[in-house]
Amino acid sequence: RSLCSLWKVDDEATQALMIKFYELWNPTDGREGLGAAAALEQAQEYVRDHPDHPEWKHPYYWAAWVLWGLPR
Repeated sequence: RSLCSLWKVDDEATQALMIKFYELWNPTDGREGLGAAAALEQAQEYVRDHPDHPEWKHPYYWAAWVLWGLPR
C-alpha cells in the first residue's frame, strides 16, 4: 500500500499531514496505530482544521492524498 498525491501539493501542508499520518499509523509510544485509511482521514482532518492555517480548509491542501494498493 502506498500513499500517493493526485496533484502537485503544498510543501508545508504536506509536511503537517505526513507527520500526523505517521503519528497515527505507526506511533512510537507503544500504542497500537490506526489503519492506514483511518490515519489518513484523521490527518486530512487535522490539516483541514489547523488553527494557524485557515487557508488549508481548501481541498487543494489536503485532498490530493489517496491510498493506493490492496488493503492489508
